[in-house]
Amino acid sequence: MSNERKRREALVYHAKPKPGKIEVVPTKKYSTQRDLALAYSPGVAEPCLEIAKDKENAYKYTAKGNLVAVISNGTAVLGLGDIGPEASKPVMEGKGLLFKIFADIDVFDIEVDTKNIDDFINTVKNIAPTFGGINLEDIKAPEAFEIERRLKAELDIPVMHDDQHGTAIISSAALLNALEIADKKINEVKVVISGAGSAAIACAKLYVSLGVAKNNIVMFDVNGVLHHDRKDLSDIQMDFAIDTKYASLGEAINGADVFLGLSVGNVLKPEMLKTMNNNPIVFAMANPEPEIEYDLAVKTREDIIMATGRSDHPNQVNNVLGFPFIFRGALDVRATKINEAMKMAAVKALANLAKESVPEQVNIAYGETKLNFGRDYIIPKPFDPRLLTVVPPAVAKAAMDSGVAKEPIQDWQRYEDELYERMGSDNKITRLLLNRAKINPKKVVFAEADHLDVLKAAQIVNDEGIAIPILLGRKDVILELMNEIEFDGEGVEIIDPKSDDQKENTEKYGNCFWEARKRNGITQLDAHKLMRQRNYFAAMMVKQGDADALLTGYSRAYPGVVRPMLEIIGMAKGVSRIAATNLMSTSRGPLFISDTSINIDPDAKDLARITQMTAHTAKMFGIDPVIAMISYANFGSSKDPHATKVKDAVSYLHQYCPEINVDGELQVDFALNKEMLQSKFPFSKLAGRKVNTLVFPNLDSANSTYKLIKELNNTDSIGPIMMGLNKPAHILQLGASVAEMVNMAAVSVVDAQEKEKKKTLPVMI
Repeated sequence: MSNERKRREALVYHAKPKPGKIEVVPTKKYSTQRDLALAYSPGVAEPCLEIAKDKENAYKYTAKGNLVAVISNGTAVLGLGDIGPEASKPVMEGKGLLFKIFADIDVFDIEVDTKNIDDFINTVKNIAPTFGGINLEDIKAPEAFEIERRLKAELDIPVMHDDQHGTAIISSAALLNALEIADKKINEVKVVISGAGSAAIACAKLYVSLGVAKNNIVMFDVNGVLHHDRKDLSDIQMDFAIDTKYASLGEAINGADVFLGLSVGNVLKPEMLKTMNNNPIVFAMANPEPEIEYDLAVKTREDIIMATGRSDHPNQVNNVLGFPFIFRGALDVRATKINEAMKMAAVKALANLAKESVPEQVNIAYGETKLNFGRDYIIPKPFDPRLLTVVPPAVAKAAMDSGVAKEPIQDWQRYEDELYERMGSDNKITRLLLNRAKINPKKVVFAEADHLDVLKAAQIVNDEGIAIPILLGRKDVILELMNEIEFDGEGVEIIDPKSDDQKENTEKYGNCFWEARKRNGITQLDAHKLMRQRNYFAAMMVKQGDADALLTGYSRAYPGVVRPMLEIIGMAKGVSRIAATNLMSTSRGPLFISDTSINIDPDAKDLARITQMTAHTAKMFGIDPVIAMISYANFGSSKDPHATKVKDAVSYLHQYCPEINVDGELQVDFALNKEMLQSKFPFSKLAGRKVNTLVFPNLDSANSTYKLIKELNNTDSIGPIMMGLNKPAHILQLGASVAEMVNMAAVSVVDAQEKEKKKTLPVMI
């Protein structure tokens, strides 16, 4: 992807369909005059009076308790430097987005137009009554130290400069585990730090709190080692100055146990790495280029334990592991500050989490058979859903134990349940899917690549490393469109099945098809002609192993697209009827809906088979399926055949597939409201459980439901995901969006990955 196209793409992302990345959404009803009278005048006067009596009531009657200010003056934005408050706003909005999607915390971003420390502090203090917490961001050192110190002292709400403490907390957790693996004592190790900014200082301080001897820390900035004779150091930097005047980083690192890089790329050379002690610990966290490239480092030292700031290598030190969950815990007990005890609790919670068994969903997302605590897994992965239920309670408890919690938690089980409910507040499943595809991308045929949106999707898939696209269609049209959208496509295969240069393939594929179908009314000539049609050609590419998966259906009706898939690819062993499911990223979490595209009115056995395939697909995504079989009736309340077929399907499943968590027949509201279900039908296998899969009795209800959810709630939909085919082939909805096609390309890759492992469907009922 060219730099200019990257630039334009980033600008369009932030500008369309409406500017910015965050918005304010009402949390109360507002449809009637009565609602409005309660929301504003005269009803709003009552909570105002209660808060006037006691300011603490603001937490009871307003959003203050879940609202954090992300505040900057734009003096140290990313690697861009002092670009000003207005220019920092996209970054602050981005931080707000991360707060929301990882910990369900609301954010207002505040950009302050001053470089004066007193003015900045007074501004923050004056607006502090609005917020439950303050996240300082992208403020240059040494001013950042003074600003944070004074605000922490003068405000009674949590204040944290994430640039400092986020990095310190995550890297400290990594350090504890790395030292354990290396069998080194923390009070004996020599630590060399490249970089002496706010993050480096914060890391050094926290390392000392953990037990690193301060006189064993050697810190460098751009002008060399921090030593006592230097006159250009701040007081905070001088705290880590030493007497030894090392001539270079290379000299200092000789015999070191730990290297921490928070500086610039490629300053740690292989010959320097070789001089470190056995089992060297290297945290090279400069972005985008680390202080030493991961591949080079592990090639240089087989005994290295290494972390970077990058997602494409093991052990990513990413602040998103920290700040959302630290503030979550602090807000939930109404802490007056984020103190050292709370930071240390976060460190230990993260370190301990890496030693626990990893959920299958995380293994699947990172393409691992089983992630285990060791050199390549010393800190949790950013996609690990347990972070939200492990780190906030640890922080909250530390706040309570250290006396800074105004509202201690009494019922820890209830608190954990509340945190689980917050997990459904974003489309994590989509991120997991894309991440997993990138780990082992496959060849995916885009059968309608001469359509602009299809080509755009293929471009994204190619640029992001999600799949290796093969473009089918009129070559001249595809090349013209590629030029229009600046899709350089170097190495991307373009095929026109109707062109003369594909005659050999169409004949080969046609003969193969004729051999398979000659007793089904297909002549050899017909077979050759059909191979000039893109869907037949694409299906045969997958059948013959010339591609791993295919995507089609963007511009053609479903029945005509399904036919070549069934005739060429065919159904998996034991499958008598294919089906489709859609994965919806809802506010309550991922939700599978079946059958959304294929079976018009399946009978009881077909419904049971559809359920089996859906359960298998859910597991492919790392989700333990909890399935409700949907009807207009509840547990035998109707004897109509439309209801009894669902009941019979459940009976088949209970008898032949007892391992599947499924029950019904059930109305949708009872299926999705576990309290209602527990109250009315406590005997159900689903009672008290969170249903994540709905199997509908017919195509009308399933298709209408998924499209209704998608349109009314602006919900991401991944699908239709074809189930039951022998090889990966997925059929898009007519006119699917670019984003939907990208997601389906990732599904195709994951499907191919699974079939490559020979993970077959269960024996069908």
